[in-house]
Amino acid sequence: MKNTNKTKGKSTGIIRKLDELGRVTLPIELRRNLGIDMRDPIEIYTEDDKIILKKYEPCDIFTGSQEDLLDYKGKKVSRASIKEMAELAGLL
Repeated sequence: MKNTNKTKGKSTGIIRKLDELGRVTLPIELRRNLGIDMRDPIEIYTEDDKIILKKYEPCDIFTGSQEDLLDYKGKKVSRASIKEMAELAGLL
């Protein structure tokens, strides 16, 4: 079977096996380099035939901004988005 994997990322040379529950351990070197601590939330994406893990960073649900966030009913919204919505609604 021909390997058609054409990843653009940097290979670490590290291979890990899944355990019986489908878990994989991320090496401490990777966690340190990426600033991932125990119990940090991790987002999981797929792209073609790849699984991408990324440290979760909350962001504005409208703009994706990570600055000046407020929590509204379990969602993150920036003050800038709230102000813009208030202006659209004629409240400012």
